[in-house]
Amino acid sequence: MRLLHPVAALRAEFDDPSLVSCAGLVPVMRLAGDVGLYDLVRASVRLPGSVGCNPAGKTAAIVAGMVAGADSIDDLDVVRHGGMGALFGGVYAPSTLGSFLRAFTFGHVKQVQRAAAGVLVNLVGQVPALLRGGDAVTFVDIDSMLRRVYGKAKQGASFGHAKVGGYDVRLRGLNPLIATISTLDSAPLVAATRIRAGSASSARGAAAMVAGSVRTARQAGATGTIVVRGDSAFYSRKVIWAAMRNGARFSITARVDAKVKAAIAAIAEDAWTAIKYPRAVWDEHEQRWISDAQIAEVGYTAFEASKHAVTARLIVRRVRRRNDKAVSGQDELFPTWRYHAVFTDSRYPLAQAESQHRGHAVIEQVNADLIDGPLAHLPSGRINANGAWLALAAIAHNLTRATGALASFTLAKARGHTIRRKIITVAAKIVRHARAITLRLPAHWPWQHEWQTLFANTHAPPAPG
Repeated sequence: MRLLHPVAALRAEFDDPSLVSCAGLVPVMRLAGDVGLYDLVRASVRLPGSVGCNPAGKTAAIVAGMVAGADSIDDLDVVRHGGMGALFGGVYAPSTLGSFLRAFTFGHVKQVQRAAAGVLVNLVGQVPALLRGGDAVTFVDIDSMLRRVYGKAKQGASFGHAKVGGYDVRLRGLNPLIATISTLDSAPLVAATRIRAGSASSARGAAAMVAGSVRTARQAGATGTIVVRGDSAFYSRKVIWAAMRNGARFSITARVDAKVKAAIAAIAEDAWTAIKYPRAVWDEHEQRWISDAQIAEVGYTAFEASKHAVTARLIVRRVRRRNDKAVSGQDELFPTWRYHAVFTDSRYPLAQAESQHRGHAVIEQVNADLIDGPLAHLPSGRINANGAWLALAAIAHNLTRATGALASFTLAKARGHTIRRKIITVAAKIVRHARAITLRLPAHWPWQHEWQTLFANTHAPPAPG
């Protein structure tokens, strides 16, 4: 691509009051109103003083900014330019929204979290494709992530463990806990959030979050089996019993301690079955996979020392270790393996249950979307303000996911950044005629069809009386 005009022939002026840079917010915020964002926040959030007036409008402004790409309080100014005031009411300054967030206490954060759960339930009711396949099996995934912070006055910031480049390091930050719901045919939605100090253990508050997320999934229409998945940090009696008490099954990575090692050693050699794993090859003659990964299972009782022992399946995957010296002629005398154990009460066949557990990695997609958006920073010095920011980021994520599902089948599982680039942050000119407004968008926009499909789905005419 080459610029056609010389320097002297080009000028740039910011003087058009009828232009907007994020026209996709029009259908998105229409959808937010249809699923009751304003009503739920108005009914749930009760902040004292003048700073707490109109919480629905202020939370909606924060969510709109996040959908448009804001990752800090100052970035919320993205909704205050050009003709945005002609399209939206209640457009607040970032300083006003920052004061609003800093007024939150732990109880007020819980109120926002309750409103976020209600928005999720209503979203799935409005856009059933968000939980397609929920009548068969729905997965509730839980995970924590350490978000590094640098300000010394950041409340709750402390040193915790994180993985960087495959290495376990200690970083100073805050520790959000996130639970998602998803199916085999739909991308994950954020069901619950909680902010913790950086030094908090991964499982702190996880049992209550699992219980609440399972209930939210049921309210959203997950009528089939619900499976709670987590890594070894959530291998605890409280988390597993929280799933069981609420009618869900569990699939949790087990820590390979001495007791688990003894159970693995008791598995007969002929009980191992090769599975379809990366670089596996299907042998037509023998009708089986030729793979360096094998699975087997054995009965196992966990937490025997407590009065709430749990007996279920221990599914073990073993992956053959590579001999780096084999190229020098030093062949191995016998194969060695790395073992990964999963404790589960899933009723699915062995290979299916093991494959479903590996699908727990889907929550990393949500973490990446949040880090690429609102959680690029935890913007406030007060931990409860960051807790409210995290809860509103969950609403923004779910709205963005619904936007993609309403736009096209392809965008239903796209990254949040992709949906933002193709649908949300597209420029438009506001044209008034009579009592109507027309948005004039760029000609030949590559995703014009998807944008118009979204607009038609959110601005459908009312049903006849």
